[in-house]
Amino acid sequence: MDKNISIITPAYRANDTIARAARSVVGQTHQHWEWIIVGDDPLDYEAVLGRAGILDDRFRFLSTGENGSGSPPARNIGIDAAQYRYSAILDADDFMHEEKLTRAMQHLPDHGIVSCALAVTSNTLEPLRSVAEGSDRTLLARDYKFVNFSGDSMLVYDRQKADPRFNPEFPCLTDIEFALKLFAVNESCFHLGTPLHSYVKEPSSISNKPGASLKMIETKKRLLEALGSGQYPLADPQAVASMMWFYKLSLDAERGFESKLKAQPGILFEDHLEPKLRSAISSSR
Repeated sequence: MDKNISIITPAYRANDTIARAARSVVGQTHQHWEWIIVGDDPLDYEAVLGRAGILDDRFRFLSTGENGSGSPPARNIGIDAAQYRYSAILDADDFMHEEKLTRAMQHLPDHGIVSCALAVTSNTLEPLRSVAEGSDRTLLARDYKFVNFSGDSMLVYDRQKADPRFNPEFPCLTDIEFALKLFAVNESCFHLGTPLHSYVKEPSSISNKPGASLKMIETKKRLLEALGSGQYPLADPQAVASMMWFYKLSLDAERGFESKLKAQPGILFEDHLEPKLRSAISSSR
């Protein structure tokens, strides 16, 4: 079995968070990896990590040559440079729990994709909630988003089955399109129900910026149009209809989120969306 895995990290203004991400990579119980950090700003991330006392021969430092060109170009540079069959994305402000790669690698030979539950935290690492926590199981693509309804950056995948690129023209939520490209050739994924990836809600993240809902709405509308027109054929024959159902519910939730936020300051979009999902699933049975 091929034990090696490439971890791709786009880094933009990540001076305050990259050391935490690095510690989570070095601290993995699975040690057969390379970590590719792709800077998208003038920072010298090798020097940043050197000052933090965290350098490793398996770290590779690349650059987009730009300043703020966005995560898709940086991720694509990392994907192109990756040496190994298996790959994972780790954003510079997130971190992996120590068993993530070990647990994922147990299932990747039999599954083209492995997902895991998320621990959602504040930027001060205050626990906010978890997403997709539960039993370990195989998820058909049609069921995937109803479990992993917040982000797709925790996915680990087999590049021999699918080697997707990120679309720099997508306004935001590029992880969604990334997941759809993976499911184009994989009918299912294996899901680890233990939170093994921490998704940190930074104040500067796109979902927290003023007017974020408008950008999310436009992106989800565009995604629905693309799914409906057959732009994303999926290996699971029922997955397109199911994904469209999910994103219609998510779009409806997005339209009401800013008013909900005014009524309940600090509420997470996940907390707003989840009851709508549960209600829709219950009424469909």
